[in-house]
Amino acid sequence: MNTLTLNLEAVRLSDEQFYHICQNNRELNFERTAKGELIIMSPVGGESGNRESNLIADLVIWNRQTNLGYTFSSSTIFKLPNGSDRSPDAAWVEKERWEALTPEQRRKFPPIAPDFIIELRSATDSLELLRSKMQEYIDSGVKLGWLINPQQQQVEIYCQGKEQEIKNLSAILSGENVLPGFSLNLSQY
Repeated sequence: MNTLTLNLEAVRLSDEQFYHICQNNRELNFERTAKGELIIMSPVGGESGNRESNLIADLVIWNRQTNLGYTFSSSTIFKLPNGSDRSPDAAWVEKERWEALTPEQRRKFPPIAPDFIIELRSATDSLELLRSKMQEYIDSGVKLGWLINPQQQQVEIYCQGKEQEIKNLSAILSGENVLPGFSLNLSQY
């Protein structure tokens, strides 16, 4: 995915202004860093889009069986505690935490860090930037995150209070205590 980063630090878009930019330009994918930089991302290609939809499907199926929370696609922007606005490729929020938000907070960009996220590296993504983003998620309260890197045939596992772990793509990942009973066989991707 090609990205363009605009330094808008001097402008400092309000949350409402950022929301309206996103709503008025739905063909583009936006994120905003804690420093106020606006990141414009191009759509992904077919292979990445297919992988992403399959990952989301697996998460949705598990969640429908357990009814423990809510799942989200890459089109969802979460307002993180550090002031950034991020959209992981897949996300899950525990039911009680999501339902504690007001209807207005749920309708716009929810001011909550997901409990679990997946980032899927596309062919043009910078691994360094994705790793930085993963650390930002963990620092913001995400309990478990997977950075799936098909280019290097590996997945990086980020977990609150633990060292980052790297496994190969033939691994079966566990949702641990964050997603009880959820497992993902990466050899399918």
